Amino acid sequence: MNTFGQLFRITIFGESHGSAIGVVVDGCPPGITISSEDLLPDLKRRQSGGRGTTPRMEADLPEILSGIHENHTTGAPITIITRNGNHRSSDYDLFRDIPRPGHADYVARIKYAGFADMRGSGHFSGRITWGLVAAGAIAKKIVTQASITASLISAGGLQNIDEAVEKAIAANNSVGGIVECRVANPPIGLGEPFFYSFESALSQLIFSIPAIRGIEFGAGFAATSMTGLVHNDAYTGSGGQTTTNNSGGVNGGITNGNEIVFRIAVKPTSSIGARQDTYNFKEQTATVLHITGRHDACIALRVPVIAEAAAAIVLADLVLIDRSVSGKTHCM
Repeated sequence: MNTFGQLFRITIFGESHGSAIGVVVDGCPPGITISSEDLLPDLKRRQSGGRGTTPRMEADLPEILSGIHENHTTGAPITIITRNGNHRSSDYDLFRDIPRPGHADYVARIKYAGFADMRGSGHFSGRITWGLVAAGAIAKKIVTQASITASLISAGGLQNIDEAVEKAIAANNSVGGIVECRVANPPIGLGEPFFYSFESALSQLIFSIPAIRGIEFGAGFAATSMTGLVHNDAYTGSGGQTTTNNSGGVNGGITNGNEIVFRIAVKPTSSIGARQDTYNFKEQTATVLHITGRHDACIALRVPVIAEAAAAIVLADLVLIDRSVSGKTHCM
């Protein structure tokens, strides 16, 4: 399934080397001021081009097909696409029979009986996150009171990200990283326990981003070594302020008004220049794979803006759900 959300619903579509990729946003309230230019800052942050990212460069210019008229949302489904142009599909021919270790090549072949378009990794490509970022830029217009920022805080186990990336490039290898996202001034009371709590909704969308291996909120896994007295966030004011924020801004699956803090683990890119052992399914024999083409040495470099988009989309959906239940008028 390629759709997420209950009231603010997004559907992503397209393949990495197809004619276009994009997103449909349904349930967006009417009257929100937005234009193609409003999408560009976040879309540019997702682009490649920096050291450690793929040399493949696409214009990534958004083309709005529906749902926005005279720079305002109409309430109808919003369809946004961008055209693909700079691709070399021949770089991926080998992977039909010799799948990349750690990649979706093998499972896609089995699940879709060999019919999946795997040029550029097809619908499994990180390029499809373009639609998430575009939808996130719209969602940010709904949750205007919140300030959402994310950054890469470590790569390859090092806080010196440049050093980690250079080591990976020199070794024809790749490294993962940890991205931290913070949401300042979030609305209080968002989340629908048990199965659409803030954490569960956000985790579902975060894990839909290719290469994500884990997520933690607030103190996260470090909470397992704390006592309750240390981990509990003591209240200090009538607005729900606390002395610490080990909960990461969420109690009982509901936002408490404190800063939302979460971190996500991004795995190393599967496509690396170093030789890897794998299996040739056509010849039914073990083989060694040498990958050529254009790939990221550290895909985590491009994840922060995608994490921001995911947070904004979940916040927007929960805001609209909360308003429909309680009659509140958050953020608009």
